[in-house]
Amino acid sequence: MQGFISALLRTTIRLQVKPVLGPPFPIPAQRTLLRLSSSLMRPPRGSEIAPISMSGVPAERVRCGHSDDGAILYLHGGAYVAGGPDTHRSITGRLARLARAEVFAPDYRLAPEHPFPAALDDAVGAYRWLLNEGYTPGQIAIAGDSAGGGLTMATAIRLRDEGLPLPAALITFSPWVDLTFSEEPDPELVRKDIMIRPSWGRQAAALYRGRTAADHPLVSPLYAELAGLPPTLIQVGTREILLPDSEKLAARLRAAGTQVELQVYPKMWHVFQIHGGWLTRADEALQQAATYIIRQWRREPAAATAKADTVS
Repeated sequence: MQGFISALLRTTIRLQVKPVLGPPFPIPAQRTLLRLSSSLMRPPRGSEIAPISMSGVPAERVRCGHSDDGAILYLHGGAYVAGGPDTHRSITGRLARLARAEVFAPDYRLAPEHPFPAALDDAVGAYRWLLNEGYTPGQIAIAGDSAGGGLTMATAIRLRDEGLPLPAALITFSPWVDLTFSEEPDPELVRKDIMIRPSWGRQAAALYRGRTAADHPLVSPLYAELAGLPPTLIQVGTREILLPDSEKLAARLRAAGTQVELQVYPKMWHVFQIHGGWLTRADEALQQAATYIIRQWRREPAAATAKADTVS
């Protein structure tokens, strides 16, 4: 049954989602498609979703079952031009349940209407709001997927540079951390990737960065100084063009002396975690993420892992 579901998801994404993401389709059409395609990816039963404001940034607070004292700041993906808290409820709801936490998902400003650093300003503002609400840094994790994964890293870097207390952990799903396109994507990964076309990435990167250089460390965190960041978990699939971003980010974090765990999921595609409730591998990955967060909140030592943990 799982094989059939996986094949159905792959085929649907490849034929109905991938062709519309990127030129020649306008950004409003891309946003509509992502909302429609995510509508089938539901949060778990018992999820409580409430609109809130985080220092003026509209957001959703997500609960599911009993919550302890932890808070997860979740930064959604969508190439900085699309998506929102509502498109990622299947992830935020499951993280809330599995980590026994409240998840806060800001509806940060999108390009091209609001280019860099608007999204970053909103993410940092949301983190400051959590501190003002009484959460200690040790009770907070920042998580995000794709562009939201890159934004997770950029947020932590800016918090560090501004001398603010850092969260206990960073969680990234298929993070987009290199917007330079200085190297052509691996043709084999381009062929295997069921969702992302390089043309979409180039379009979105140009719209997001505006007049800022593509290698600016807060636009492309791969080029930032990465020392002194919180313990970081990276999850990525083998069938996506952003696999090298994850591998390079993990290597650079290690070189900087930052604790990092890279989990590589064979045959999985970009942000497969969004299919929680449908796909067993997605549920397993989200459980791994929740376990990692709880471990960091409790300051438990990490288990010995390989440099790249290929999840069978």
